[in-house]
Amino acid sequence: MASLDGASSVGGSPEETELSITLTLRMLMHGKEIGSIIGKKGETVKRIREQSSARITISEGCCPERITTITGSTDAVFRAVSMIAFKLEEDLGAGSDGAAVGRAPVTLRLVIPASQCGSLIGKAGAKIREIRESTGAQVQVAGDLLPNSTERAVTVSGVPDTIIQCVRQICAVILESPPKGATIPYHPGLSLGTILLSANQVRG
Repeated sequence: MASLDGASSVGGSPEETELSITLTLRMLMHGKEIGSIIGKKGETVKRIREQSSARITISEGCCPERITTITGSTDAVFRAVSMIAFKLEEDLGAGSDGAAVGRAPVTLRLVIPASQCGSLIGKAGAKIREIRESTGAQVQVAGDLLPNSTERAVTVSGVPDTIIQCVRQICAVILESPPKGATIPYHPGLSLGTILLSANQVRG
């Protein structure tokens, strides 16, 4: 994950220093959303990569969920998230039968190490409440870890503008509090048997 140590020695204003940090953001997406982001023959993801300057990789596999990883300067990552949010909104609108009034909310699921979720929630939920109030987005941190990992899903919903503000604030928090200990990343699509086994262990 990103660390502030390397960036603190860079000269210039705090904003310049912030933009020189490398940020990695992981998002959990369903097949339909992945299809929107990749586009025909990969044209959409190619355009997002070129226009945002971020590196975007999508995990392989035929499972319903896949991980989209966005890496780059904070500025490039935010540009990529913004383009993804607007693309999802555009496709949501196109899919409706015209009966929907107003803009359909877009949902992004960020995947964040559990050790950073405490800082994101804050004391008695103060930090997450502040993010919700200042951005107008809905933010929820999952109580359970994602299967076979030390990561949790953080769901952000709203119109693209509010989502982008919200993701910026979440990133600011996770940059200030690096993950503690080793992170076991979540890999979707493990066999159903493994998932059932872990579900039984949780219940027991």
